[in-house]
Amino acid sequence: MRRGAVLLVMALGGCSALYGPQSSAMGQGMESAHIGNLFDLFLWVTVPIYLGVMVFLALAMRRRQAMVQGAARPEQEAGWRLGLVLFAVTSALILFGLSVATWFTDRAIARAGAGPALSVEVIGHQWWWEVRYHDPVAGRELRTANELVIPAGATVKVSLSSPDVIHSLWIPNLAGKQDLIPGRTSDVVLKVPKPGEFRAQCAEFCGLQHAQMALPVSVRAPGGFAKWYNAGLATPPVPGGGPEFAGYSLFTGRQCASCHNIAGTPASGQVAPDLTHFGSRTTIASGALPNTAASLERWIADPQRVKPGTQMPQVPLSPEERAAVVAYLESLK
Repeated sequence: MRRGAVLLVMALGGCSALYGPQSSAMGQGMESAHIGNLFDLFLWVTVPIYLGVMVFLALAMRRRQAMVQGAARPEQEAGWRLGLVLFAVTSALILFGLSVATWFTDRAIARAGAGPALSVEVIGHQWWWEVRYHDPVAGRELRTANELVIPAGATVKVSLSSPDVIHSLWIPNLAGKQDLIPGRTSDVVLKVPKPGEFRAQCAEFCGLQHAQMALPVSVRAPGGFAKWYNAGLATPPVPGGGPEFAGYSLFTGRQCASCHNIAGTPASGQVAPDLTHFGSRTTIASGALPNTAASLERWIADPQRVKPGTQMPQVPLSPEERAAVVAYLESLK
């Protein structure tokens, strides 16, 4: 019932065809499923209690009216006292039962996140997400940005931090909110049984572009994730010629290279999103635009117009130069 109502509301309101309904009631992740079941229990227990309180309120109002009219009988007082005692005892038992259910839910979430896990680090910036995959094998660590890809069925421990202001990572369909506080490290455990596409966002006001700080989350079959990960470790080749090579020369020779990193090139900046495999991403500027050639050219031409307050400067390029840079970035699959 809960999920059906959510689907209906989201369908009427309009939602992304790629991500589907974005709701904490969907229960598509381990944590959200446990919390959803607890919510159902609270709902089915508290609704009858609410109805019972309304019945007792109506009876109390009727009794009050009888007292005013002098029609109340003293022998009824004992029954009212007994009812009040039973109501108080029943309420205490229900509260205790719900507390026990909450404790078991908390323990179930902790057990599900125990054991070996894929280690991922997510860093919130104003206003984009940096993602680092850690691996015990030297040379297999992967750095990307504005996308989180994880394997279905695996336990993924995501450590969270921020170098500037408080952010909050929220993937409604998969897990609860978790703050990213400067100077501290927090974490969230993800475990999603089936592949799917989801949307995360910053849930803590962090400045001018807080609303445009999205993070696509792609849950892939283990084989698909391994293929994506290995492709991410590969160094993209330097273009052999054409507009892609012209774009490569412009990118590595202008201000772009001092902020962005592209593996295997002189571009080694660490203060902006890593663009090594930019062409394979679905969005630009942390969800502000779809990753198309037209959107990318618009973004490069005037970042402030697309995302006011962004820290990306406007690089002076002619239309022909912008087209070449776009061709190069689109080739980084």
